[in-house]
Amino acid sequence: MLCLLSITLKQIAMKLRSNFLTIIATIAIASAFTFTSCDSNDEEEKQQNIVQLASSNPDFSILVSALQKAELVTTLQGNGPFTVFAPTNAAFNQLFSTLGVTGINDLTKEQLTPILLYHVLGAKVKSMDLTSGYVSTLSPGVGNTNASLRVDAAKVKLNGDVSITSVDLEATNGVIHVINKVLLPPTVVDIALANENFSILVSALIKAELVETLKGTGPFTVFAPTNEAFNALFAELGVTGIDQLSKETLTPILLYHVVSGNVRSNQLSTGNVATLNGSSISVNVGTSVTLNQNTTVVLADVQGTNGVVHVINKVLLPPGN
Repeated sequence: MLCLLSITLKQIAMKLRSNFLTIIATIAIASAFTFTSCDSNDEEEKQQNIVQLASSNPDFSILVSALQKAELVTTLQGNGPFTVFAPTNAAFNQLFSTLGVTGINDLTKEQLTPILLYHVLGAKVKSMDLTSGYVSTLSPGVGNTNASLRVDAAKVKLNGDVSITSVDLEATNGVIHVINKVLLPPTVVDIALANENFSILVSALIKAELVETLKGTGPFTVFAPTNEAFNALFAELGVTGIDQLSKETLTPILLYHVVSGNVRSNQLSTGNVATLNGSSISVNVGTSVTLNQNTTVVLADVQGTNGVVHVINKVLLPPGN
């Protein structure tokens, strides 16, 4: 009896062991199939160009519709490489609300094209390679120029208030970074508005009622003093800020920083240049560009849709001030 029981227990144990091995083998096969499927999906994604990658994401459906209407699909299916800052559907709906339109159908190809191209760089720039400063987009500026886009790598923002929410969606011809707001090509005023280092300049333009003027057709060349430059002027004048300067005082000073035309740094030459103030500034082109002997251009060629901005380290004062 004991012998029979022993044999039965052995048979049960062998059967359990057999079933356990069968289960393990089944799990292993299923896992292998799952991993193979994931690898296959990853490989498929890597084979998609930028337009295909955007089309595969339902949150980019408005962007894809806009690209189709602007006839930019073929362009962004090209070799590139491109970096695309891609607005989500929520970002486009916010734009529609701002513009007072219902959707893409209310915007023309001519309106959409420069906006969409303002989201594209003509190079592949992954998130680890983004650095703070201005970059050229594919959107047209004045003449044969391209509009500039400001990158703040530390805050992961574009043009001051547009957040990059997801990065490095790889495509065969570039990379997509997701953003939460539609970028609009900037005028020279918008360039100042999008940079906190120009906040005093913006306040001065508002007080002097020159904002609409400098948002006009232009083109304009603006020598833009930084906040630090304005604070040095306030100390020199013995005032605490813009509030202590009148519109009548500010207007000739501000217009003294504006030249007619879109004059890029490679077009500057030594000599006198007339300003919208009516007086001339003295330009000296050497290893650096200086104005009126004591003011330096510290950053050149920030391109807008109606002109170009050169950043300077001192406020220029017209003759007689």
